[in-house]
Amino acid sequence: MRYFGIKTSLKSVLSFAAVFGLMASGLSGCRSAQEAFAIGEAAEKNPGPCPEAFALYDTARLVEFHGSESYSNVGFTAEINKVRSLCRYYGDRPINADLSLEISFGRGPAAVGRTATYEYYVAVTRKNIEVIEKSVFPITITFPEGVDVVDVTESVAEIIIPRASETTSGGNFEIIVGFELTPAQVAFNSDGKRFRVSAGQED
Repeated sequence: MRYFGIKTSLKSVLSFAAVFGLMASGLSGCRSAQEAFAIGEAAEKNPGPCPEAFALYDTARLVEFHGSESYSNVGFTAEINKVRSLCRYYGDRPINADLSLEISFGRGPAAVGRTATYEYYVAVTRKNIEVIEKSVFPITITFPEGVDVVDVTESVAEIIIPRASETTSGGNFEIIVGFELTPAQVAFNSDGKRFRVSAGQED
C-alpha cells in the first residue's frame, strides 16, 4: 500500500499546504476516500467533481532496448492499463483521494535476469497549469520461470490536497501518473511507437 501526502515510515512528508497557505498539521488524520464512502459522512455530497486521474500518454509505457529499436533487443517493458480514483471532500476540508493502477509488466527476449525494478510517479497538478507535488514509487517484479507478463494492481492509499477555500473544486486539480523514463524512452512513446508488454507484437 502506498501513501502520498502524509508522513509514513517509508516516505517523506509530501505536503501541498504551502501552495495554498494552509497548515499541514492534522491532515494525516483524515480518512481515506474509501473509508469515507463507507460511513455516514459519505451522505454529504461532494460540492464539486473529483480531480481527474489519468496516465500521461508519453510516460504511460516503458520499453527497454539493448541496442537498436527491434523486437530482438527488447528488454523489460511495462504499461499502465487503467487508472481509477475516488475522492471525498466537503466544507473547507481538503480533498482526500485514493488511486489504483492496473499495470502490466513484460520481459522481452533481451531482458537480463527475471527480476526488474521499475519506477512510476504520481503527480498532483493544477489543471493545465503546473505540478504542485510529485512522488516516485519503486516497484520490483520477479517473473516466474515460463512467465513473461505479470499483471499487478498498485494502490496509493491517500492523496491529500488542501484547498484554498470551501469553494475550491476538485475539478481544479489533476492526478497524473506515469513511469520515470529516459528522454529516449519518452521520445519513443511520443512518436507513437510501441511494443506490447509481451514484446511479441509491434503496433
